[in-house]
Amino acid sequence: MAEQQRPPIPLIDVAPDDEPAVAALRAEPGRLGLLLASARRTYTPLGLRSADKISRAWARRAATPLREAIEGVDRAMGRPGAYLLNYSYEWGCTSGAAEDPGHGGPTLLRTLDWPFDGLGRALVATRRQGVAGSYVSLTWPGYAGVLTGFAPGRFAAAINQPPLPGPFGKALGWPLARWRVGASRETPPSHLLRLAFDTCENFDAAVALLRQTPICIPAIFTLAGAKPGETVVIERTEHQAFTAPEPAAANHWASCPGPRGGPRDRVSLPRRAAMRALLRQEPDWSLDWMRPPIHVANTRLVMMANPASGRLVAQGFERTGPATALLEIG
Repeated sequence: MAEQQRPPIPLIDVAPDDEPAVAALRAEPGRLGLLLASARRTYTPLGLRSADKISRAWARRAATPLREAIEGVDRAMGRPGAYLLNYSYEWGCTSGAAEDPGHGGPTLLRTLDWPFDGLGRALVATRRQGVAGSYVSLTWPGYAGVLTGFAPGRFAAAINQPPLPGPFGKALGWPLARWRVGASRETPPSHLLRLAFDTCENFDAAVALLRQTPICIPAIFTLAGAKPGETVVIERTEHQAFTAPEPAAANHWASCPGPRGGPRDRVSLPRRAAMRALLRQEPDWSLDWMRPPIHVANTRLVMMANPASGRLVAQGFERTGPATALLEIG
């Protein structure tokens, strides 16, 4: 499909007193319907209702700054799915923060990957004014957290999914990870990243918040600031923080010493190696770096964002390739 024929990623400007997840839901009900239809195909209607009920029960016990926001999404949707969507945290990714002299500071390179059809086509961008300033979240209708965000003049950041706990593989590692979440009362990582964009005035403040705040499940945060040298990958367990030796991340631990656990999948090591190679070059804003092993069949989003210049480029993907037109800001 030619670039001009692909649907755009809508940029939704959110009123100061409005919740971005609800504003996106109202503005793009068709994209919400696309997500829910895909969820029903994947999990069955009964599975969707059951998972939403379990997520709702856990949400009542967990510490989160987004409790009222998710309750608002639930009311606006009027059907099961809001809690499952906002507490899913199932994405894998590749991210890197590269120095970009041509734009005055580092650029965040990010792909988001998940075997869930429709995420690329349903992608939206919300722009809201938080306490610390304006920021853009690449997200979906009804999703209140932030997985991929950009605050011009402050920082850009993304979350990667880390290894599963223990040497058991997915068969036992995934249920063990869910059990650990169910036993925790701490903040989900995507909700913490939303808090950083809302309240942190600069790169250093965001790094401190993400390093120090307990979370309910391990996560990997990649940040790029507005000044040269402001790049970091923070590898988080529930109560500890580690720093990777280079600002590149996939789905395995890179810090040494650091957390224990093998790569989440077989492509994680080569993907991070490819990202490290990209960081030694000036960032390519044409997105030509989106090729294997960084680009995989499950890639649903690619983004580049430079906080110093205020420039962002993003595109949604499905298994068949690009699913949206390029979104360009700045």
